[in-house]
Amino acid sequence: MPRYQIKVEYDGTNFVGWQYQKNGLSIQEILQNAIFQFSREKVTVTGAGRTDAGVHAIGQVAHFDLKKKIKKRNFLLGVNQYIGKNPVTIINIKKTHNKFHSRFDAKKRTYQYVIINRQSPLALQKNKAWHIRKKLDLNAMKKGAKLLLGTHDFSTFRASSCGAKSPIKTLSKVSIKKNKEKIILKFTSKSFLQQQVRSMVGCIKYLGEDKWTLNFFKKAMFSKKRSQCAPPAPPSGLYLINISY
Repeated sequence: MPRYQIKVEYDGTNFVGWQYQKNGLSIQEILQNAIFQFSREKVTVTGAGRTDAGVHAIGQVAHFDLKKKIKKRNFLLGVNQYIGKNPVTIINIKKTHNKFHSRFDAKKRTYQYVIINRQSPLALQKNKAWHIRKKLDLNAMKKGAKLLLGTHDFSTFRASSCGAKSPIKTLSKVSIKKNKEKIILKFTSKSFLQQQVRSMVGCIKYLGEDKWTLNFFKKAMFSKKRSQCAPPAPPSGLYLINISY
């Protein structure tokens, strides 16, 4: 049966996350229903990243198997039409080899976190960024972010419900850039622990607010204790932006 690879973007605000759940609507359920309406075939859409409730995506990748022969233009028009008013869209589709797996074959994942650092409330970016009123020290944040680079035991930044076999991950890239009131943090790794990015951002924010010193940040990080972590950043500012294969 032919296997297809799709690229998806979505606003995760009102969803329970990527993964199908009984307690609410997921991105996976939206896509599977729309593909069924288009093809009359039941499919399982497997995503590269299981984003949590409220988390967005610009470059989520997924795969599914379909007997029906499809044309790219017809598929994109048809399935996106069946998705309807839900803030989910398939932006690309291509046929791939039968052993391709969107999750297990991924070489790198890049997440972006957006902070708006200003006094005034958010209008256009409500539910799309973390609004922080207190002026943040960018240099302090960058120093903390630099410590995260490389291979470490990231237990401090791991949710208690995380099912990963090992807390050891390798962050190959970390960057923090500011443009006027917008601060963008980017993290690249082959894989992440559950809530790892949001937890790291929460600790970096404590550095920026001068609630923590760099030594305290380092101590918390290497303690490998979840209890030492700052409160995680809200999901509204987090975006899955790219998957590399």
